[in-house]
This record gives sequence, C-alpha cells and structure tokens, in this order.
Amino acid sequence: MRFLSNGWVNGLIGVVIFAGSLPATRVAVMDFSPTFLTAARAAIAGVLGLILILLSRQKLPNRKDWMPLFYVAIGVVIGFPLFTALALQYVSAAHSIVFVGLLPLATAVFGVLRGGERPNFAFWLFAILGAALVFAYMLIQTQSWLFNYGDIFMLLAIILCGFGYAEGGKLSKHLGGWQVICWALILMLPVMLVISYFYMPVSFEQISWSAALGLAYVSIFSMLIGFFFWYKGLALGGIAAVGQLQLLQPIFGLAIAAVILHEHVSMTMLVVTIAVIACVTCAKKFA
Repeated sequence: MRFLSNGWVNGLIGVVIFAGSLPATRVAVMDFSPTFLTAARAAIAGVLGLILILLSRQKLPNRKDWMPLFYVAIGVVIGFPLFTALALQYVSAAHSIVFVGLLPLATAVFGVLRGGERPNFAFWLFAILGAALVFAYMLIQTQSWLFNYGDIFMLLAIILCGFGYAEGGKLSKHLGGWQVICWALILMLPVMLVISYFYMPVSFEQISWSAALGLAYVSIFSMLIGFFFWYKGLALGGIAAVGQLQLLQPIFGLAIAAVILHEHVSMTMLVVTIAVIACVTCAKKFA
C-alpha cells in the first residue's frame, strides 16, 4: 500500500473517479428528479461517512472549522451535484464535460480570493482566454447569444465546485483528507434525509437498473470515495501541484461518455476541451 502515500497517485485516482460523475448523473436523471438525486446521493454518502467517523472514533472538528466545512458542503455536496443534475436534463454528458475544463481555473480563482495571492497579468490573460473559448463554443452550439438552461446550470456548478475544492484543500491540511468530506456530508445529512424522503419517487418499480447504478456511483464514488483520494492527494502533494491533474478530467470524461453512453463526441468538443486545458495550464503556471 506504499504507493497510496504518493500525492500524485491519489490525486490521479480521484480525477479518474470524478470523470465518471457526469455520465453517471446523465443516466440517473433519466428516472430520478434532480432534487431527489442531489439529496439521495448526499444522504447515502453521509450515512456511510457517519459510520466511518464513528468506527474510527474521530474527534469533532474545532469550532473555527465548521464554517469552512459548511462552505465545502455548499460547493461539492449541494451545489455541484444539483446544478449538474439540472444541466443534464438539457444537454448531453459530452457537452457538459467541456465546462469541466474551467474547473481548475475556478479552483485557482477561489484560491486567490480565499488565500490572498496576487497572480500576475499573464495568469489573468490565459484565464480570460479559456473562458472566452467556452463562451464561443456555446455560441456555436446554440447559434444564439443567449445561454440555454444547461449552459447556465453548468457554469454555476463549476463555480460552486471550485469554491468547494479550494475550501476543502485548505481544511485537509490540518483536518485530514477523508475527514473533510465526511464531516461536510454529516453536516448536511439531516437536511438531505428530509429532502430525499419528500422527493422520493412514488414507485421504484419504474426505475431502471442503469439509473439505479448511476445513483449508486455518484453516491459512493463521486460523493465519497473520490474525495478520499482527491483531498489526500492535495494534502500530500500540494493544492497547486496536484490540482493540475484536474486538467485530465475532461479527456477521461469524454472517453467515458463515448464508450458507456455512446454519445457523439464532436471534433469541436474535443478541440475546445484541449484548448481550454492548454489555457488553464498556462494560467496555473503564472499563478
């Protein structure tokens, strides 16, 4: 198990797990409402997280850590799952994955805002260029100056996820990698259980096996296990360094969407994704 102590290996495993999140969500929202899916995945992961915390006899976080944990929960427990589920009612998983190319940039921006760093002009130049590429892609796809609902929801999801990643990365340095996501899930568990109950499908007999497996994946892997590796990688290898592994997530995600969902990955999608990755790489270099 020695290789698991390496921050880069842990970070890469986390990225691979997260790459399956959007395709799995796309399958799940075919039979589940976005509200139920968001609450259920958090409730399932929260119950598992609570069991892990109790079995390992973890101490309660310090009082000063609860507000940052709440921020983590808003970003990655509620925000990203909810808005991606809403977005995937309007766009394909392959389309939504293009937006994930902005996630490292969103994380870096919130790192600047929360950490007080002052990147130089080159950082902002590449940051704006990457955002402009995504905006141009949306215009080409919709042939309109108006965003569709899926695009707006994905932008909100990326912003909130970047916020949650930045907060979680800071907390993991002293609270522990896997403990951060577990405590964030536990914090929201009562609310998520209540929402799950009220938005539960009338009958599960009409729920397909693929949708059920999609829910299981985003609950166990995307919402819990992936963060074990991801936050541990950030803690061991550094947020700035290991965070660059997020640049690989769109490529993995497009491959999964093409193979598992048989979605068409257009040349435009691929080119924009690679271009955004290049821009974010340069932005991170000058951050």
